[in-house]
Amino acid sequence: MTAAERFPHRLTLVTGHYGTGKTEFSVNLALALAREGGPVALADLDIVNPYFRSRERRELLEAAGVRLIATSQALADADVPALPAELHAVLEDRTVRGVLDIGGDPSGARVLARYRPRIVREDYQLLYIVNAARPEVRTAERSVEVLRAIEAVTGLACTGLVNNTHLCGETTAGDIRQGAALAEEVSRRTNIPVRCHIAEARFQDQLRDLPLFPIHIQMKKPWE
Repeated sequence: MTAAERFPHRLTLVTGHYGTGKTEFSVNLALALAREGGPVALADLDIVNPYFRSRERRELLEAAGVRLIATSQALADADVPALPAELHAVLEDRTVRGVLDIGGDPSGARVLARYRPRIVREDYQLLYIVNAARPEVRTAERSVEVLRAIEAVTGLACTGLVNNTHLCGETTAGDIRQGAALAEEVSRRTNIPVRCHIAEARFQDQLRDLPLFPIHIQMKKPWE
């Protein structure tokens, strides 16, 4: 299944708890959509976390044909509520596939509230990243609590869950399956479908029974 088939909506809004892997997924999704053809834009709207921002892969993204939208370079290392004006063009141009990388937790997702009137008129999906390896959201109860808080702040309903459970280089297929179980429990409690499970391409043979979205690690730690 292609990325466009798995995520058919024109706009993909990626949310979740801090540190669940939203940016890694957003970058990989934008790259996959670009490989499949058509104009693609990735908007870095994380104004909370100074690390692991999509803008760190500007050269890679632009070389692949992805238009990166982020705050100005002068504000690249600042946590300020300064959002790029170019985002309006992505919301209004229906020939462009847009991926919006949103900051973690309700505080980071709050930026979507100001764009809600425009977003709800478009073909969009709001995805919530589930990660069983993050202590703060490793239970279904806590994961649902954060999900509902994000919905309340943004005024947008979550339409899909994505399992992105990992332990960086120490990840095993068992870790991903543990995350799959958590995602299914969150789905059962919320009636929100699980869209896919994220895994490095090296796990494809071990997880053939799961609907995988294979990725290559693009985001590096600041000290790497």
